[in-house]
Amino acid sequence: MAAFGSHFASLMIASHYGDNSWTPIELMQTSELSFHPGAHVLHYSSTCFEGLKAYRHDDGSVHIFRLDRHVKRMQNSAASLCLPVPPVEMLDEMMRRLVEAVRDDVPHYPSSLYLRPVLLGLDANIGSAAKPSHEALLYIVASPVGDYFEAGERPLRLWIEEHAMRTTPQFGEVKTGGNYASALQHFMRAKKKYAVDQVLFCPGGDVQETGAANFLLINNDCVLTKRLDGSILPGITRASLLQLAATSGYRVEERDITVEEMLQFVENGEAALSGTAAMLAGVGELLRGDEVHKVNGGEIGDNTRRLRRMLADI
Repeated sequence: MAAFGSHFASLMIASHYGDNSWTPIELMQTSELSFHPGAHVLHYSSTCFEGLKAYRHDDGSVHIFRLDRHVKRMQNSAASLCLPVPPVEMLDEMMRRLVEAVRDDVPHYPSSLYLRPVLLGLDANIGSAAKPSHEALLYIVASPVGDYFEAGERPLRLWIEEHAMRTTPQFGEVKTGGNYASALQHFMRAKKKYAVDQVLFCPGGDVQETGAANFLLINNDCVLTKRLDGSILPGITRASLLQLAATSGYRVEERDITVEEMLQFVENGEAALSGTAAMLAGVGELLRGDEVHKVNGGEIGDNTRRLRRMLADI
């Protein structure tokens, strides 16, 4: 299969916003977009997106995982960026219609169909830095995908970044491209120097998340993760795992975690990344300065595998 997210289904779906209303939903061939070079999104980053998956079950039916949660989160992102907020019913219909139209492209499990709704501000006005965009484009593309990490399921290696922030505090909970752009230079630097898979952002010693996934600490008794204080993304996979853990005998704690506490925890516990793309990926090493801290002896832990299996079974 092609690299994650690089192959697209032949159809996409879209709607434009202007004059205070959305145009009828249009299913079309996946192709290049065309808009004015002065578009608001190109100059002032008025854009947000979502990421969710559709799965093919053994009986051939296709199901979208927690569609309602992703719709709600996209509405929150749109509102935070002062973009036109798509109605729940429209977002729901667009995703269902697209999945149905390309259902032959939905691969068999463990692969899936990744859905990417995108909202762009299109006002052609380079003098509108202090104005929201009143024209917008909402579109959804679909991509058959396999494993997010190139080498498949394996222990991950993370660099602990204790100075830089992943994003600005007020946009930590928003799914916008600028967050990923701001984290990229730190990841590229750490990848080149330390050959890591991700950077774990811990500004001022506060353990938050990586550039593309939430972070969890796990042992036989509990699942521990950063509280939703606006600095991290309210991950749908994260919420699902916490719910599964709570109903399976684990104590769930959502609170602030220091780097020192994390390093002490992993001496006898596990660590993992959660997200739509990664599902639940075990961490094998945490790098801090010149020190390498092994997590669960450098292997994916039994509790991480158990929770991942529970999620996958759904």
